[in-house]
This record gives sequence, C-alpha cells and structure tokens, in this order.
Amino acid sequence: MVKGVWGPYFSAMVPNMWLNEAGQSASGMLLDYVISSHPAGNKLLNQKSTGEVRNHLRGLLADMAKRQGLDDVSLLTKDFHVWPDFHGNRSPLADPTMKGMVVGLTINGSEANLALLYLATMQALAYGTRHIVDALMLAGYAPFKSLPVCGGITKDPLFIQIQADSVGLPILMPQEKDSVLVGSAILGACASRYFNSVEAAIQSMGGKADVVHANPNVKSFHDKKYDVFLKMFQDQISYRNIMNS
Repeated sequence: MVKGVWGPYFSAMVPNMWLNEAGQSASGMLLDYVISSHPAGNKLLNQKSTGEVRNHLRGLLADMAKRQGLDDVSLLTKDFHVWPDFHGNRSPLADPTMKGMVVGLTINGSEANLALLYLATMQALAYGTRHIVDALMLAGYAPFKSLPVCGGITKDPLFIQIQADSVGLPILMPQEKDSVLVGSAILGACASRYFNSVEAAIQSMGGKADVVHANPNVKSFHDKKYDVFLKMFQDQISYRNIMNS
C-alpha cells in the first residue's frame, strides 16, 4: 500500500501481476487552460488550432534558446516555476484541496511569455510523474526501468523529452498512434477467446515502441527544479496552516 496510490490490485489487468493506479488530476486540460487563459494564447487560438498553437510555442522556445546560447530549451525556465494542481492533487498527495501555483510572473502578455509558462507547466507535470515514481520507490517498489506513454498528449515531442529528462528514465513511445485503443482491442480479443491469454494477446498485438532517452546534460537543472517543485507544495501547506491557525 502506498499513500495516494490506488492498489495494489492482483490480476486486475494482466493475470498473476499486480496493478497500481496513480495519476494527476489534469494534464492536457491544464496545458489547454494555460494557453487559453493567457492574453497571447487567446489571440493565437482565434487564428490557429490548439495543435498549431503548440507547434508555434515550441518554435518560439527553440528560437529563444538559440538566441540565449542555451543547449536545451528547458533551461529557459530557471526563474519560472509551476505547481500544477489547478484541479487538486490525485497522486501522491491525494488532496483535492491543493491549488495551482506559479512563480515568476511579470506584466507581460507576449507570446514569448506564454511559451515560457507553457514550458514551465509541462515541466511541472513531468515533476508530478517523478513525484509519483519517488513515492512508490520510497514505499519499497523496485526501481523503474522505463516509462511507456500513450494518449493525445504524446503528440507533443517536447513533452515526451521533458518527461524523459525530468524523471531520468527512457520513455517508450508506441509506434501505434492510438495505443489506448489497442489496449481495448487486446482485452476484446481475449474476451472473444481469439487468444488463450492476455500475455499472448499482448505479444501478438502490443506492437513496438521508439525509445526516447533522457539528456544527461540537463539532469542537474531538472534536479534543482524538482527541489523547487517539492518546496512549493510544502510552502502551500504552510500557508494553509497559517491561515487556519
């Protein structure tokens, strides 16, 4: 048992294996909100689709990093930090009363400012993943070897790279674009007895993945940002205690 993590459930998905469930209350929805609530984002969304806006922001970040002589776009947020619980915390704090926090705001409604906020939010979501992984390992789970990803948010290559860099693990990117649906199909194939076992269906239908490795050159930067990330939630609890005293 791990506080803030559901499970472990035996044979809940794959026979004779244990399943734990943990997650964040908002990820893709939070990124959409960050864009739409910013003055520059609102203007961009009147001209482009959400996907096009995200592509535009990635391009801005690449240009900003190049102009500043930075080897990695993540280094742009040295003074910009986000705690992403705009919709409460699901795991590992299991506290629906947690709120979002942003450090580094200025009177700036530019597209460049939006790009930095977008980047800092992606990093915060990645640190949320790391927070969950750390909670599991602190409870005695074996070290993780890799992290498979799926869902619409995986269409953003910068998000995937930040996940790898922040958590320090290889990310497995399914070559199948709709891998969530493949999971449903695997269960359906088992239910119809097309395969004799879930394991056999996985081997036959699971497909392959591309591996995205962490960039070791930004490890120390993300370690420092993660320390700030943890301090932010501790500070929020302190503020709550002061106001409730």
